[in-house]
Amino acid sequence: MTPAATVEGAFARRFGRPPVFVVRAPGRVNLIGEHTDYNAGFVLPMAIDRWVTIALAPRAARTVSVASLEFEESTEFGLADLGPRGSGWAHYVKGTAWALTEAGHTLSGWEGVLSGDVPMGAGLSSSAAFEMAVARAFASVSGIAWDPVAMALAAQRAENAWVGVGCGIMDQLISGCGRAGHAMLLDCRSLEGRAVPLPTGSVVAVLDTATRRALAHSGYNERRGECEAAAAAFGVAALRDVSVQELPALVARVGPVVARRARHVVTENQRTLDAAAALEGGDPEAMGALMDASHASLRDDFEVSTPAIDAMVTAARETAGCFGARMTGGGFGGCVVALLEARAVEEFQKGVAARYRSETGLEPRLYVCRATDGAEVL
Repeated sequence: MTPAATVEGAFARRFGRPPVFVVRAPGRVNLIGEHTDYNAGFVLPMAIDRWVTIALAPRAARTVSVASLEFEESTEFGLADLGPRGSGWAHYVKGTAWALTEAGHTLSGWEGVLSGDVPMGAGLSSSAAFEMAVARAFASVSGIAWDPVAMALAAQRAENAWVGVGCGIMDQLISGCGRAGHAMLLDCRSLEGRAVPLPTGSVVAVLDTATRRALAHSGYNERRGECEAAAAAFGVAALRDVSVQELPALVARVGPVVARRARHVVTENQRTLDAAAALEGGDPEAMGALMDASHASLRDDFEVSTPAIDAMVTAARETAGCFGARMTGGGFGGCVVALLEARAVEEFQKGVAARYRSETGLEPRLYVCRATDGAEVL
């Protein structure tokens, strides 16, 4: 049964009528450009064929009632009084409602059932998919014209100011603006983007390490603060404005740790631009080398990798058919992304699983991802 059919059936059973709308928003995998988004830099993600899907119908009252199939819980609240802030799944709904209201939208009530198959805590942006699906639901019942960039900004504000995670704009933006068959080179300062095709004969694989992290309670916010300190030391708005040539002077100003954080961001921005050019030139080998270099920088300079992630990257690189691999997402657990030959998929999956299992004792989940469109009404 498809995700849409699952939530439609659950809605009919719960509310005794068919839904009026079915909306969905995808998760994402970031091919390269990690921890550059909140530094006003460049990223190269793609929306993937895993979604948060909501079946819903308008309500006469300005209240929202929604049930989560995965959490086996429901929540109901009034749009006039959203109550205290928090971080549970229901607060992603409330936070998105708050952010849309703050952006000047008049919201209507609705009732719905939601379900998601984006793995939570895996670095595939389940939270942004959740927020953007909720935003699409509110837009549908409230008659709000869908502007993916504006909605991404509202969803980001919900996560920053309501949930308490200092994420950048990348996750919400690609969930709203994804294009089937393409990655997107996004400028996180101007919010402009261009579609970048994947090389013929190559595919993207997501390799789930079976380890998890919670960004709000990890070093994510600490890393963001270190980046802001480095930018302040240079007297610039963001590390986007610092060149590679300027980096040596930073150590004397902020010390070696913050300087390493800055070095990752500055060099990662250049790698991301080079990666987009490699994909557009149909050069998967060059793209793979850039992914490898990105992982080394994330491991050594930004220090957000883990032994399990490193083991998965090594397993991928040592398996035939792999062009390159790197951790993806905020770090401290989650997934690895690999670019590989399409003809090698089956043997690659078997080989990586066996190597990783032998090294860590953990059972990975490996799957090939298809680049898909952004948030939509089905």
